[in-house]
Amino acid sequence: MDRWRRRRASWRETQLLFTEFGRPLLLFGGAVLGSGVLYAWLSQQFGEPVGSLPEALFLMLSLTFLQAFGEFPHHPVLQIFFFVMPLVGLSILAQGLTEFGIALFNRRSRSKEWEMAVASTFDNHIILIGLGHLGFRVVNHLNQMDQAVVVIEANPSADLVGSIQKMGIPVIHDDGSREAALEAAGVKRARTIILCTQNDALNLKIAVKARSINPDLRVVTRIFDDDFAQALTSQFGFTALSATGMSAPAFAAAAAGADITRPLTIEGESFSLARLNVNENSVLTRLTVADVERDYNVSIVLLNRAGDKDLHPPGEAALRAGDALAVLGNPKQITLLMNDNR
Repeated sequence: MDRWRRRRASWRETQLLFTEFGRPLLLFGGAVLGSGVLYAWLSQQFGEPVGSLPEALFLMLSLTFLQAFGEFPHHPVLQIFFFVMPLVGLSILAQGLTEFGIALFNRRSRSKEWEMAVASTFDNHIILIGLGHLGFRVVNHLNQMDQAVVVIEANPSADLVGSIQKMGIPVIHDDGSREAALEAAGVKRARTIILCTQNDALNLKIAVKARSINPDLRVVTRIFDDDFAQALTSQFGFTALSATGMSAPAFAAAAAGADITRPLTIEGESFSLARLNVNENSVLTRLTVADVERDYNVSIVLLNRAGDKDLHPPGEAALRAGDALAVLGNPKQITLLMNDNR
């Protein structure tokens, strides 16, 4: 994690700490205010009035720090305030300061809050839910592509979490179907969500909930049923990869924005067909068709330029911003191509 992001996360976590510390402060203020009003009224009833309500409030505040002023009252009821207020005030403040200090200096005990603070620094990122073996491989591929990722996992494996966190990727320990967990991961600012749990119904539930929060969110989900995967793609616009198409590079490429088919194995090699648009500032604008095929070990099977489609583009054809390409290749190579096209 870079220094800038760590500083932002530290500032965000400190804000959360002070928010929590605000509760004992409010309780302390309420105790001083309530006791001050009560003391002002009782002092009038017992013939030992204080000068004004502000004076009574200041007296109660002073008593909490053992700094009483003026004469000691004669009535037993008023005397009780002089003994009770220091105990009440100091106990509230001491508990609040103790909890604040422990939370501030023992970040390990607040690991979830820290991960949420780190996640709050991400924008236009990818959220991955389900840190199993597939999820771990997808995160690893996305990290190699220099993609910003936030992970949500309800029952994280210590080994997998440790490996992910070493990459500077936050892992939020929570149920991904909870709206609060999605909010903590920054779903409103994210561009893609990847669902890698082994439960089709849960993946669909989270996908619908995430899309309701962020209608522009790209959804890439793992679905074990082939027909169901095709239905989700056609009806909801989700990128659904079925059990036969489950490969980490394919998930990573789909998350990066490629319209990619599930892998087809030929002679032991995995191939997918992907569609991509050449971006304005892409390095591809400096390359020809032959350069791309040589450098990325893929085949460009279609070049669509302003509606003019060429199924067999010549190798010397220079690529331009706005060109639409259909690329055949290994999902991992397609992922690298997508990353360089950003």
